[in-house]
Amino acid sequence: MKKVIWLAVIAAFAAGFCMNTAAAAANKIVLEGSTTVLPIAQKAAEVFMSKNPAVDISVRGGGSGVGVASLIDGTCDIGNASRSMKDAELEKAGVKGKNPRANVIAMDGIAVIVNRSNGLSALTKQQLKDIFTGSISKWPDVGGTGDKIVVVSRDSSSGTFEAFGALALDGRKVRADALMQASNQAVASVIAKTPGAIGYVGLGYMGGEVKAIPINGVEPSKETVLSGKYPLSRPLFMYTNGAPQGATKAFIDFIMSDDGQKIVDEEGFVALK
Repeated sequence: MKKVIWLAVIAAFAAGFCMNTAAAAANKIVLEGSTTVLPIAQKAAEVFMSKNPAVDISVRGGGSGVGVASLIDGTCDIGNASRSMKDAELEKAGVKGKNPRANVIAMDGIAVIVNRSNGLSALTKQQLKDIFTGSISKWPDVGGTGDKIVVVSRDSSSGTFEAFGALALDGRKVRADALMQASNQAVASVIAKTPGAIGYVGLGYMGGEVKAIPINGVEPSKETVLSGKYPLSRPLFMYTNGAPQGATKAFIDFIMSDDGQKIVDEEGFVALK
């Protein structure tokens, strides 16, 4: 009889442990991907957890490609991306039984930046394309100061790299001698230290040590992105597997709320309302 009682106790303990583990898993959210979306995700997670202490949120960068791949592999709950998923990624998701849902959480403009010492004041989209694809290599050819143009680009795992290639380069490849950087912050840092450099970052990464250049006469700003006038504008995404559920849904709902969109604005990006 004692043996039966002990087995019942152990079974009840095990059942309780499993329920607690399941509850803990349900309250844990993992976000991974775009370094452009990263500041929004980090701040939103911090505020959301302060309001919901039972929820544990982990935020990792790595680039949009990493975020999308993790969503497809099931190793994150939200894949952050600064570009739309590619057809090949959607096909791979389908093979793995995933149903990616694009949750647009903000808008952004890809700002073209140069060192503050550069006398450049404007570029046309064609000049920008010629610089990044290698047809133009000297600053005086486009009204800038100095000699050789040092092109700085995001690496190929970046959603900003993909969006810039589509919006600014019409799908053409970045010149072979471009300095490839792993984050928006790294691009801004190189530009700030290199007088002859030009690169591109999301609006949230424009700082006092670099200068944004108008494209086709339009400044990169929240107003020109919202109006659709800035030619290098794009949406920012938090991809989920199907419609978000449970704590993940609550977190997405928070970002879309007035408080969440205020965070988007405070981080330098374009709120949706």
